[in-house]
Amino acid sequence: MTSMTRHLSTVVDRPAEVVYDYASDPANLPAWAAGLSSSVERVGDRWFADSPMGRIELSFAPRNPFGVLDHTVTLPTGEATYNPMRVIADGTGCEVVFSLRRRPGMTDAEFEADATAVQADLETLKTLLEKD
Repeated sequence: MTSMTRHLSTVVDRPAEVVYDYASDPANLPAWAAGLSSSVERVGDRWFADSPMGRIELSFAPRNPFGVLDHTVTLPTGEATYNPMRVIADGTGCEVVFSLRRRPGMTDAEFEADATAVQADLETLKTLLEKD
């Protein structure tokens, strides 16, 4: 069954490579993705985070030249959610796009709250990277 998807984005006035380098480092997540994690920890080759949903595992796409920041979030229940994310070059800046998928059983209000949190995280990323 196909789930509902909402594409959320922000334009960042920084080169795509700079944005990708920062956003692809899981250690930076607490600084800009408060909706996902308040702290992250690397254990061997795996990343874990304390989140509003409990302790989660984060698995990221390998570094690549295409701006792909896809990642899977595995909840304490074992439920895994795949999250497509891209940094797309646009002149001297870029656009960061997150494809938010509605999880089974989510209410309209929960999906809207999730979208609001993701958009806030993207805006925080923009603000942090445009400060330099």
